[in-house]
Amino acid sequence: MYAIVDIAGQQFKVEKDQKIFVNLLEGETGDEVKFEKVLLVDNDGKVSIGKPEVANASVNAKILGHVKGDKVIVFKKKRRKGYKVKNGHRQNYTQIQISEIVA
Repeated sequence: MYAIVDIAGQQFKVEKDQKIFVNLLEGETGDEVKFEKVLLVDNDGKVSIGKPEVANASVNAKILGHVKGDKVIVFKKKRRKGYKVKNGHRQNYTQIQISEIVA
């Protein structure tokens, strides 16, 4: 059984006991979160497609922790002008574990 769910503006294909990194969510480590925007549910070959969301479907997950992603280097340069800027960025993520898919 799997579901396609909208989490913080991004769509993820999730299964039970799967661990994924999503954009930063509010909550502490160990908190339970519930996602209502379920777009598709596949229950052993029986597919339910939402218009736009599947009615009475939800995905429950547990927050495992908050982490930072790898550093991304942003380098800007204009030729012949002596303009160079180098910046780095580390995105904040939340690691969650899917505990249940309710369909």
